[in-house]
Order: sequence, then structure tokens, then C-alpha cells
Amino acid sequence: MEGLGLLGAGLAVSLSCGGAGVGIGIAVSKAMEAISRQPEAESKITKNLLIGCALAEATAIYGFVIALLIIIMK
Repeated sequence: MEGLGLLGAGLAVSLSCGGAGVGIGIAVSKAMEAISRQPEAESKITKNLLIGCALAEATAIYGFVIALLIIIMK
């Protein structure tokens, strides 16, 4: 049972961090595209981008915490 717990912890971290990384990459690419189309809206776009990146990063942190709980509670 120990091996399955470690496998679950690894999957929790890899899927959540991978998803967050892909989401942030897509968000940044779209923000750069929007800024290049409307440079005068850069401050609004940047503010919304940072909020979105923080929420996506929170998802990765939640996955890391769940992985730690799986390892500790085994």
C-alpha cells in the first residue's frame, strides 16, 4: 500500500503543477497578443493577468499540499 500512496502523491503534484504551467503559459501568450493589439490597455491587461496567474498557481499549491497530506497520513 505504501507504493500506491507515493504514486498518488506523485500524480497529484505532477498533474496540478503541469496544468498550472500550461494554463499560465496560455494566459501569458494571450496577454502578450492583447497588448500588441491594444498597447494603451496594457495596465488593465497586466493586472488581470497577474490575478489569473495567482489563481492558477494556487491550484498547483493545493496539489502540492494534497501530495504532502497523502505522504504524511499513510
